[in-house]
Amino acid sequence: MIVDIFIPCYIDQYYPETASNMVKVLEKIGCGVNYNTEQTCCGLPAFHNGYRDHCKDVGEKLIFEFQNDRYIVSPGASCVNMVKNYYPEVFHNSSLHNEYKQVQKYFFEFSDFLVNIMHVNDVGARLVAKATFLDNCSALRECGIHESPRLLLNKVKGLKLVEMKDDDTCCGWGGSFASRYEDIAVKLAEKKVDQVLKSGAEIIISTDTGCLMHLEGYISKNNIPLKVMHLADVLASGL
Repeated sequence: MIVDIFIPCYIDQYYPETASNMVKVLEKIGCGVNYNTEQTCCGLPAFHNGYRDHCKDVGEKLIFEFQNDRYIVSPGASCVNMVKNYYPEVFHNSSLHNEYKQVQKYFFEFSDFLVNIMHVNDVGARLVAKATFLDNCSALRECGIHESPRLLLNKVKGLKLVEMKDDDTCCGWGGSFASRYEDIAVKLAEKKVDQVLKSGAEIIISTDTGCLMHLEGYISKNNIPLKVMHLADVLASGL
């Protein structure tokens, strides 16, 4: 199978190794990978800041770049949520109605694709550590992604996965929320990190680097002995 990949703009700019590791895992399970170098953004930042016309322009570009019958795999749960759940608001009954439906049908978050399309839950990864999984709000509440990353992590040799107690709150990122409401975002990060520390985990793992970037900033500033890793980076460990 050949798949297209969509790399979120913030991963491209700040965590390119995560994109490379996703490719490494996809190739390990037998997927050929196609990367369109013209891709940029899904339009999420513009959408949530009220710039709907700009969002539509960016979204049209994405739609035209992925007009084929291949699966589109992304390491960014928030981008997947944008395409699957908010493109209908932007493009429904527009001139691109059929085209956006095509992209929406084939657009998948990385762990969801591995488990539910490729039916893979063990990629052969190895990482000796104790970790907890942080559910990205978009992935969990709007895309229903909960079991797939845990199935994959439970197969990583040497990794002990523990769950946080009372893990039903946002970490404080929320895209533009963290910049608009910094004080609240920091308090939410503090609460989430406290939950992680109480779990005994050494590493926070998530399907979205936005959450991880937010928590990493808080962890670094306060010299807390925790590490953050994207799921793709964990699954590429030891390959």
